[in-house]
Amino acid sequence: MFEKSVEELTAMGANITTAEIRQQPELWEDTLGIYRSNLAKVEEFLAEARAMANGRLTVIFTGAGTSDYVGDTIAPYLRRHGDTDAYEFKAIATTDLVSAPYDFLRAKDPTLLVSFARSGNSPESLAAVDVVRQVVDDVRFLNVTCAPEGHLAVQSADDPHALTLLIPRANDKGFAMTGSYSCMALLATLIFDSAPDDEKAAWVGAASEMGAEVIEREDEVAAFLAGNYDRVTYLGSGSFGGLAQEAQLKILELAHGLTATSFDTSMGYRHGPKSFVDDKTLVFVFVNNDAYTRQYDLDILHEIAGDDIAMKTVAVQQAGATEFGGESFTFAGHDALPEAYAALPFVMVAQVVSLLNSVKVGNTPDTPSPTGTVNRVVKGVTIHSLEA
Repeated sequence: MFEKSVEELTAMGANITTAEIRQQPELWEDTLGIYRSNLAKVEEFLAEARAMANGRLTVIFTGAGTSDYVGDTIAPYLRRHGDTDAYEFKAIATTDLVSAPYDFLRAKDPTLLVSFARSGNSPESLAAVDVVRQVVDDVRFLNVTCAPEGHLAVQSADDPHALTLLIPRANDKGFAMTGSYSCMALLATLIFDSAPDDEKAAWVGAASEMGAEVIEREDEVAAFLAGNYDRVTYLGSGSFGGLAQEAQLKILELAHGLTATSFDTSMGYRHGPKSFVDDKTLVFVFVNNDAYTRQYDLDILHEIAGDDIAMKTVAVQQAGATEFGGESFTFAGHDALPEAYAALPFVMVAQVVSLLNSVKVGNTPDTPSPTGTVNRVVKGVTIHSLEA
């Protein structure tokens, strides 16, 4: 796909999505620059937000669909590597905050709502801000979005309690979120990760090189999809549990449901969901670089491969002292990345799988919903009045 001409890709209905997957390594370097240029403003804003709390400030990462999975991907990492004396990190979907706010919010908990939104035009994105404002006594709003003209950015422009950070080049025009997911995840990780900035920059540089490698090794990804499969499952541990959910959504979206999908954690999969696997199933496992956690990812890989129940069992991993010896997409030549940074090139592997699978099932990746009943920006949502 990445060697085809614009004309060929356009005829396939895949030009936009292919280009947006390809450009991500460059966008990650841009995102690092956005972090650096806004650092003083962010630190001042966070200091004010922390001043609301006597103890830890509740930080809620929120969004809907892929934007929700941004929080699911980074929150586990930050609960270990963020400033957990100052912050309590949670990932809660806007759809949950809006539909059942009192199940997730406490009025007396000072809260920072971090909203992830590609466009900022989804009804839930805007409603979540209003609902949290109504329910929580002391709240601040950090918006990480890709559309300067989006309602979320525009409506927050004059709010003294809000700060909006923009990643405009990541405002994907294709149906599925690709660069917007990885760039929003990276920017929020950079903001809250306690690691020194020079280490963060080195990790972004390594992730970008690995992302470029995915594009160069497209044929290896294509080989995983050879044969007559009709199911795909993704597994991972820690932050890669959220990554697995995003990876399966990309298959589902771009194939318009023509390929069945599932996701779970590596340990959780045994408890019933493993029933999904049959001889037409591709199983992908994102292998964590933490030595302890990695054991559980390798265990499920060896178990499913040993059971001989799947068509293929594939590891997405960095080379290390222990690794899966069966089929794999293995990154070599870089030190082991922390999971929130390794997630960037890992998700590119999944995005390429989804792109190739969409074409294989006869769909058009840029506009995968032939009936238009599933939309790039959600429609048809009624936001009901909240009576406290």
